[in-house]
Amino acid sequence: MSATLVSFIRELYQSNEFIPLHAPTFAGNELKYVSETIESTFVSSVGKFVDEFERKMEGFTGAAKAVATVNGTAALHTALYMAGVKHGDYVITQALTFVATCNALHHMGAEPIFVDVSKVSLSLCPVALERYLTDNAYSNETGCFYKTNNRRISAVVPMHTFGHPAELDELVAVCQKWQVSLVEDAAESLGSYYKGKHTGTIGELGALSFNGNKIITTGGGGMVLCHNPALGARTKHVTTTAKVPHPYEFFHDEPGFNYRLPNLNAALGCAQMEVLPTFLQQKRRIAEQYQQFFANSEFNFVTEPEYAQSNYWLNAVICPDLPSRDQLLKVTNESGVMTRPIWKLMHRLPMFQHALRDSLVVSEWLEGHLVNLPSSPVAQHD
Repeated sequence: MSATLVSFIRELYQSNEFIPLHAPTFAGNELKYVSETIESTFVSSVGKFVDEFERKMEGFTGAAKAVATVNGTAALHTALYMAGVKHGDYVITQALTFVATCNALHHMGAEPIFVDVSKVSLSLCPVALERYLTDNAYSNETGCFYKTNNRRISAVVPMHTFGHPAELDELVAVCQKWQVSLVEDAAESLGSYYKGKHTGTIGELGALSFNGNKIITTGGGGMVLCHNPALGARTKHVTTTAKVPHPYEFFHDEPGFNYRLPNLNAALGCAQMEVLPTFLQQKRRIAEQYQQFFANSEFNFVTEPEYAQSNYWLNAVICPDLPSRDQLLKVTNESGVMTRPIWKLMHRLPMFQHALRDSLVVSEWLEGHLVNLPSSPVAQHD
Protein backbone atom coordinates (compact mmCIF):
# COMPACT_ATOMS: atom_id res chain seq x y z
CA MET A 1 0.00 0.00 0.00
CA SER A 2 2.73 2.51 0.95
CA ALA A 3 4.61 2.38 -2.36
CA THR A 4 1.36 2.45 -4.33
CA LEU A 5 0.24 5.49 -2.33
CA VAL A 6 3.46 7.32 -3.17
CA SER A 7 2.85 6.73 -6.88
CA PHE A 8 -0.77 7.85 -6.55
CA ILE A 9 0.16 11.10 -4.78
CA ARG A 10 2.88 11.89 -7.30
CA GLU A 11 0.40 11.42 -10.11
CA LEU A 12 -2.22 13.44 -8.25
CA TYR A 13 0.16 16.39 -7.87
CA GLN A 14 1.98 15.70 -11.16
CA SER A 15 5.35 16.09 -9.48
CA ASN A 16 8.50 14.09 -8.98
CA GLU A 17 9.83 16.68 -6.55
CA PHE A 18 9.29 16.86 -2.78
CA ILE A 19 5.56 17.04 -2.00
CA PRO A 20 4.73 18.96 1.21
CA LEU A 21 1.81 18.31 3.51
CA HIS A 22 0.12 21.65 2.87
CA ALA A 23 1.87 24.48 1.04
CA PRO A 24 0.51 27.99 0.46
CA THR A 25 -0.76 28.81 -3.01
CA PHE A 26 -0.47 32.32 -4.46
CA ALA A 27 -2.53 32.48 -7.62
CA GLY A 28 -4.17 35.92 -7.63
CA ASN A 29 -3.62 39.50 -6.55
CA GLU A 30 -1.25 38.82 -3.64
CA LEU A 31 1.77 40.63 -5.10
CA LYS A 32 -0.38 43.53 -6.33
CA TYR A 33 -2.03 44.17 -2.98
CA VAL A 34 1.14 43.74 -0.91
CA SER A 35 3.02 46.11 -3.26
CA GLU A 36 0.19 48.63 -2.93
CA THR A 37 0.51 48.44 0.85
CA ILE A 38 4.25 49.03 0.76
CA GLU A 39 3.83 51.99 -1.59
CA SER A 40 1.21 53.50 0.73
CA THR A 41 3.62 53.18 3.73
CA PHE A 42 0.67 51.94 5.84
CA VAL A 43 2.20 48.55 6.56
CA SER A 44 1.37 48.26 10.26
CA SER A 45 -1.99 47.94 12.05
CA VAL A 46 -3.64 50.92 10.34
CA GLY A 47 -4.64 50.62 6.70
CA LYS A 48 -7.50 49.87 4.37
CA PHE A 49 -6.71 46.18 3.90
CA VAL A 50 -7.23 45.31 7.58
CA ASP A 51 -10.79 46.63 7.52
CA GLU A 52 -11.43 45.08 4.11
CA PHE A 53 -10.14 41.68 5.25
CA GLU A 54 -12.50 41.76 8.22
CA ARG A 55 -15.45 42.71 5.99
CA LYS A 56 -14.63 39.92 3.56
CA MET A 57 -14.50 37.41 6.43
CA GLU A 58 -17.83 38.63 7.80
CA GLY A 59 -19.40 38.22 4.38
CA PHE A 60 -17.94 34.75 3.89
CA THR A 61 -18.66 33.30 7.35
CA GLY A 62 -21.82 35.20 8.27
CA ALA A 63 -20.25 36.39 11.54
CA ALA A 64 -21.73 39.58 12.96
CA LYS A 65 -18.21 40.94 13.43
CA ALA A 66 -14.75 39.65 12.58
CA VAL A 67 -11.66 41.05 14.30
CA ALA A 68 -8.25 40.42 12.74
CA THR A 69 -5.32 39.45 14.98
CA VAL A 70 -1.61 38.75 14.56
CA ASN A 71 -2.02 34.95 14.68
CA GLY A 72 -4.45 32.19 15.54
CA THR A 73 -3.18 31.79 19.11
CA ALA A 74 -3.82 35.49 19.72
CA ALA A 75 -7.31 35.08 18.27
CA LEU A 76 -8.09 32.19 20.62
CA HIS A 77 -6.52 33.99 23.59
CA THR A 78 -8.72 37.00 22.85
CA ALA A 79 -11.82 34.83 22.41
CA LEU A 80 -11.23 33.18 25.80
CA TYR A 81 -10.70 36.59 27.40
CA MET A 82 -13.93 37.92 25.90
CA ALA A 83 -15.79 34.79 27.03
CA GLY A 84 -14.85 35.61 30.62
CA VAL A 85 -12.24 32.95 31.30
CA LYS A 86 -10.26 33.96 34.40
CA HIS A 87 -6.94 33.03 35.96
CA GLY A 88 -7.32 29.76 37.86
CA ASP A 89 -10.33 28.54 35.89
CA TYR A 90 -10.64 25.13 34.31
CA VAL A 91 -11.40 24.96 30.58
CA ILE A 92 -12.47 21.68 28.99
CA THR A 93 -10.92 20.86 25.65
CA GLN A 94 -9.53 17.89 23.75
CA ALA A 95 -6.12 16.26 24.09
CA LEU A 96 -6.17 15.58 20.35
CA THR A 97 -5.30 19.07 19.16
CA PHE A 98 -2.39 21.25 18.14
CA VAL A 99 -0.51 22.69 21.12
CA ALA A 100 -1.67 26.25 20.35
CA THR A 101 -5.10 25.43 21.81
CA CYS A 102 -3.59 24.70 25.20
CA ASN A 103 -1.00 27.46 24.94
CA ALA A 104 -3.84 29.98 24.72
CA LEU A 105 -5.35 28.52 27.90
CA HIS A 106 -1.97 28.79 29.61
CA HIS A 107 -1.69 32.45 28.61
CA MET A 108 -5.04 33.02 30.33
CA GLY A 109 -3.80 31.38 33.51
CA ALA A 110 -6.42 28.66 33.02
CA GLU A 111 -5.87 24.91 33.22
CA PRO A 112 -7.12 22.41 30.65
CA ILE A 113 -9.28 19.40 31.39
CA PHE A 114 -8.95 16.87 28.58
CA VAL A 115 -12.09 15.07 27.42
CA ASP A 116 -12.17 12.47 24.64
CA VAL A 117 -13.03 13.06 20.99
CA SER A 118 -15.73 11.44 18.87
CA LYS A 119 -14.97 8.97 16.08
CA VAL A 120 -17.71 10.72 14.10
CA SER A 121 -16.01 14.12 14.00
CA LEU A 122 -12.52 13.58 15.51
CA SER A 123 -13.45 16.59 17.65
CA LEU A 124 -14.67 16.95 21.23
CA CYS A 125 -17.30 14.30 22.01
CA PRO A 126 -20.54 15.67 23.50
CA VAL A 127 -21.35 12.31 25.13
CA ALA A 128 -17.96 12.19 26.82
CA LEU A 129 -18.35 15.84 27.85
CA GLU A 130 -21.75 15.26 29.48
CA ARG A 131 -20.46 12.14 31.22
CA TYR A 132 -17.38 13.93 32.57
CA LEU A 133 -19.37 16.87 33.90
CA THR A 134 -21.97 14.59 35.51
CA ASP A 135 -19.25 12.63 37.29
CA ASN A 136 -17.01 15.53 38.29
CA ALA A 137 -18.89 18.84 38.36
CA TYR A 138 -21.89 20.67 39.74
CA SER A 139 -23.65 23.84 38.61
CA ASN A 140 -25.77 26.50 40.25
CA GLU A 141 -26.95 30.02 39.46
CA THR A 142 -23.36 31.30 39.55
CA GLY A 143 -21.80 28.81 37.15
CA CYS A 144 -20.17 25.40 36.86
CA PHE A 145 -17.64 24.11 39.39
CA TYR A 146 -15.36 21.12 39.91
CA LYS A 147 -16.62 18.97 42.79
CA THR A 148 -13.40 18.27 44.65
CA ASN A 149 -11.98 21.80 44.82
CA ASN A 150 -14.86 24.13 43.79
CA ARG A 151 -12.80 25.70 41.01
CA ARG A 152 -14.84 27.23 38.22
CA ILE A 153 -15.17 25.49 34.86
CA SER A 154 -15.71 28.53 32.66
CA ALA A 155 -15.55 27.30 29.08
CA VAL A 156 -15.52 24.39 26.67
CA VAL A 157 -13.25 24.62 23.60
CA PRO A 158 -13.84 22.10 20.81
CA MET A 159 -11.29 22.16 18.00
CA HIS A 160 -12.62 21.33 14.51
CA THR A 161 -10.00 18.69 13.76
CA PHE A 162 -8.51 18.83 10.24
CA GLY A 163 -11.45 21.07 9.27
CA HIS A 164 -14.20 18.57 10.14
CA PRO A 165 -16.90 20.33 12.20
CA ALA A 166 -17.60 19.08 15.72
CA GLU A 167 -21.08 17.95 16.80
CA LEU A 168 -22.05 21.48 17.69
CA ASP A 169 -25.78 21.20 18.49
CA GLU A 170 -25.05 18.58 21.11
CA LEU A 171 -22.08 20.52 22.51
CA VAL A 172 -24.14 23.71 22.72
CA ALA A 173 -26.88 21.84 24.62
CA VAL A 174 -24.39 20.46 27.16
CA CYS A 175 -22.77 23.88 27.64
CA GLN A 176 -26.13 25.57 28.17
CA LYS A 177 -27.18 22.92 30.68
CA TRP A 178 -23.97 23.33 32.69
CA GLN A 179 -23.67 27.11 32.27
CA VAL A 180 -20.31 27.22 30.54
CA SER A 181 -19.27 29.22 27.48
CA LEU A 182 -18.60 27.48 24.17
CA VAL A 183 -15.60 28.92 22.33
CA GLU A 184 -14.80 27.31 18.97
CA ASP A 185 -11.19 26.72 17.98
CA ALA A 186 -11.90 26.97 14.27
CA ALA A 187 -8.25 27.51 13.34
CA GLU A 188 -8.36 24.71 10.75
CA SER A 189 -11.92 25.06 9.49
CA LEU A 190 -12.26 28.15 7.31
CA GLY A 191 -14.76 27.08 4.66
CA SER A 192 -16.32 24.33 6.79
CA TYR A 193 -20.04 24.33 7.62
CA TYR A 194 -22.13 22.72 10.32
CA LYS A 195 -25.71 22.24 9.09
CA GLY A 196 -25.25 25.22 6.78
CA LYS A 197 -23.63 27.52 9.36
CA HIS A 198 -19.95 28.38 9.19
CA THR A 199 -17.77 26.99 11.95
CA GLY A 200 -16.73 29.58 14.50
CA THR A 201 -20.12 31.35 14.38
CA ILE A 202 -22.14 28.92 16.51
CA GLY A 203 -20.39 29.22 19.86
CA GLU A 204 -20.13 32.46 21.79
CA LEU A 205 -16.93 33.23 19.89
CA GLY A 206 -14.70 31.51 17.38
CA ALA A 207 -11.04 31.76 16.37
CA LEU A 208 -9.51 31.28 12.91
CA SER A 209 -5.88 30.92 11.85
CA PHE A 210 -4.13 32.05 8.67
CA ASN A 211 -0.74 30.45 9.27
CA GLY A 212 1.25 29.47 6.19
CA ASN A 213 -0.11 25.91 6.27
CA LYS A 214 -3.80 26.86 6.46
CA ILE A 215 -6.28 26.90 3.56
CA ILE A 216 -5.55 30.61 3.08
CA THR A 217 -2.64 32.46 4.60
CA THR A 218 -1.65 35.96 5.61
CA GLY A 219 1.84 34.73 6.48
CA GLY A 220 0.78 34.85 10.11
CA GLY A 221 -2.61 35.97 11.28
CA GLY A 222 -5.87 35.06 12.90
CA MET A 223 -9.45 36.24 13.31
CA VAL A 224 -11.96 36.37 16.16
CA LEU A 225 -15.53 35.71 15.03
CA CYS A 226 -18.15 37.38 17.24
CA HIS A 227 -21.88 36.60 17.30
CA ASN A 228 -23.07 40.19 17.81
CA PRO A 229 -21.79 43.66 16.83
CA ALA A 230 -21.40 44.91 20.42
CA LEU A 231 -19.16 41.99 21.35
CA GLY A 232 -17.22 42.57 18.14
CA ALA A 233 -16.70 46.26 18.87
CA ARG A 234 -15.38 45.50 22.34
CA THR A 235 -13.14 42.73 20.98
CA LYS A 236 -11.64 45.12 18.44
CA HIS A 237 -11.09 47.70 21.20
CA VAL A 238 -9.34 45.21 23.49
CA THR A 239 -7.06 43.92 20.69
CA THR A 240 -6.03 47.48 19.79
CA THR A 241 -4.41 48.21 23.19
CA ALA A 242 -7.80 49.49 24.43
CA LYS A 243 -7.00 52.92 22.96
CA VAL A 244 -9.86 55.41 23.02
CA PRO A 245 -10.12 57.15 19.63
CA HIS A 246 -8.87 60.75 19.69
CA PRO A 247 -7.21 62.99 17.08
CA TYR A 248 -3.95 63.16 19.06
CA GLU A 249 -4.28 62.10 22.71
CA PHE A 250 -3.16 58.65 23.91
CA PHE A 251 -5.73 57.38 26.39
CA HIS A 252 -6.32 53.70 27.14
CA ASP A 253 -9.29 52.83 29.35
CA GLU A 254 -8.36 49.25 30.35
CA PRO A 255 -5.54 46.70 29.95
CA GLY A 256 -5.52 45.51 26.35
CA PHE A 257 -3.62 43.40 23.83
CA ASN A 258 -1.40 44.62 21.00
CA TYR A 259 -2.90 41.98 18.71
CA ARG A 260 -4.03 43.96 15.66
CA LEU A 261 -3.14 42.34 12.32
CA PRO A 262 -0.70 44.44 10.24
CA ASN A 263 -2.03 45.91 7.01
CA LEU A 264 0.76 44.15 5.09
CA ASN A 265 -0.54 40.75 6.18
CA ALA A 266 -4.16 41.76 5.61
CA ALA A 267 -3.36 42.68 2.01
CA LEU A 268 -2.20 39.12 1.43
CA GLY A 269 -5.38 37.87 3.12
CA CYS A 270 -7.65 39.95 0.90
CA ALA A 271 -6.07 38.44 -2.20
CA GLN A 272 -6.33 34.93 -0.76
CA MET A 273 -10.03 35.42 0.02
CA GLU A 274 -10.65 36.07 -3.67
CA VAL A 275 -9.43 32.56 -4.55
CA LEU A 276 -10.73 30.75 -1.45
CA PRO A 277 -13.79 29.29 -3.29
CA THR A 278 -11.45 27.78 -5.87
CA PHE A 279 -9.23 26.33 -3.15
CA LEU A 280 -12.26 24.74 -1.49
CA GLN A 281 -13.39 23.15 -4.77
CA GLN A 282 -9.91 21.79 -5.46
CA LYS A 283 -9.54 20.36 -1.97
CA ARG A 284 -12.88 18.54 -2.16
CA ARG A 285 -11.80 16.97 -5.46
CA ILE A 286 -8.50 15.89 -3.93
CA ALA A 287 -10.40 14.33 -1.02
CA GLU A 288 -12.70 12.50 -3.43
CA GLN A 289 -9.71 11.01 -5.23
CA TYR A 290 -8.14 9.88 -1.97
CA GLN A 291 -11.45 8.30 -0.98
CA GLN A 292 -11.56 6.39 -4.26
CA PHE A 293 -7.95 5.28 -3.86
CA PHE A 294 -8.54 3.81 -0.40
CA ALA A 295 -11.90 2.22 -1.28
CA ASN A 296 -12.00 -1.56 -0.72
CA SER A 297 -8.78 -1.50 1.31
CA GLU A 298 -7.98 -1.93 4.99
CA PHE A 299 -7.20 1.78 5.15
CA ASN A 300 -10.18 4.05 5.87
CA PHE A 301 -10.13 7.56 4.49
CA VAL A 302 -11.59 10.14 6.89
CA THR A 303 -14.65 11.76 5.36
CA GLU A 304 -16.78 14.67 6.54
CA PRO A 305 -19.59 13.87 9.02
CA GLU A 306 -23.02 13.56 7.38
CA TYR A 307 -24.23 16.76 9.07
CA ALA A 308 -21.31 18.84 7.77
CA GLN A 309 -19.48 20.23 4.78
CA SER A 310 -15.76 20.12 5.49
CA ASN A 311 -12.95 22.11 3.91
CA TYR A 312 -10.78 18.95 4.08
CA TRP A 313 -7.90 21.08 5.33
CA LEU A 314 -5.74 18.03 6.03
CA ASN A 315 -6.73 14.73 4.50
CA ALA A 316 -6.33 11.75 6.81
CA VAL A 317 -6.41 7.98 6.63
CA ILE A 318 -6.99 5.47 9.42
CA CYS A 319 -4.46 2.63 9.22
CA PRO A 320 -5.32 -0.93 10.35
CA ASP A 321 -2.77 -0.92 13.18
CA LEU A 322 0.36 0.77 14.52
CA PRO A 323 2.85 -1.22 12.40
CA SER A 324 1.02 -0.34 9.18
CA ARG A 325 0.86 3.31 10.28
CA ASP A 326 4.59 3.39 10.92
CA GLN A 327 5.34 1.65 7.64
CA LEU A 328 3.25 4.16 5.70
CA LEU A 329 4.99 7.08 7.42
CA LYS A 330 8.44 5.60 6.78
CA VAL A 331 8.01 4.77 3.10
CA THR A 332 6.26 8.00 2.10
CA ASN A 333 8.68 10.32 3.88
CA GLU A 334 11.72 8.44 2.60
CA SER A 335 10.23 8.85 -0.89
CA GLY A 336 9.89 12.65 -0.60
CA VAL A 337 6.16 12.65 0.08
CA MET A 338 5.40 14.34 3.38
CA THR A 339 2.97 12.52 5.64
CA ARG A 340 2.59 13.03 9.35
CA PRO A 341 1.11 11.23 12.35
CA ILE A 342 -1.47 13.00 14.44
CA TRP A 343 -0.08 15.51 16.96
CA LYS A 344 1.37 14.17 20.18
CA LEU A 345 -1.62 14.15 22.52
CA MET A 346 -1.56 17.07 24.93
CA HIS A 347 -1.47 14.96 28.11
CA ARG A 348 1.78 13.39 26.87
CA LEU A 349 3.54 16.79 26.81
CA PRO A 350 5.49 17.71 29.96
CA MET A 351 3.61 20.96 30.67
CA PHE A 352 0.18 19.32 30.51
CA GLN A 353 0.88 15.79 31.73
CA HIS A 354 -0.68 16.47 35.14
CA ALA A 355 -3.90 17.94 33.72
CA LEU A 356 -7.22 16.38 34.66
CA ARG A 357 -8.63 14.08 31.99
CA ASP A 358 -11.00 11.27 31.20
CA SER A 359 -9.86 7.93 29.75
CA LEU A 360 -9.17 9.40 26.25
CA VAL A 361 -9.73 5.98 24.69
CA VAL A 362 -10.65 7.27 21.22
CA SER A 363 -7.93 9.93 21.22
CA GLU A 364 -5.24 7.38 22.04
CA TRP A 365 -6.60 4.92 19.47
CA LEU A 366 -6.48 7.60 16.77
CA GLU A 367 -2.95 8.53 17.82
CA GLY A 368 -1.81 5.02 16.91
CA HIS A 369 -3.76 4.72 13.65
CA LEU A 370 -4.10 8.07 11.84
CA VAL A 371 -1.84 9.57 9.17
CA ASN A 372 -2.23 12.94 7.45
CA LEU A 373 -1.68 13.08 3.70
CA PRO A 374 -0.59 15.86 1.30
CA SER A 375 -3.50 18.28 0.96
CA SER A 376 -2.32 21.40 -0.88
CA PRO A 377 -5.02 22.80 -3.20
CA VAL A 378 -2.95 22.60 -6.37
CA ALA A 379 -3.51 19.07 -7.66
CA GLN A 380 -4.55 18.42 -11.22
CA HIS A 381 -7.89 16.71 -11.81
CA ASP A 382 -8.07 15.24 -15.28
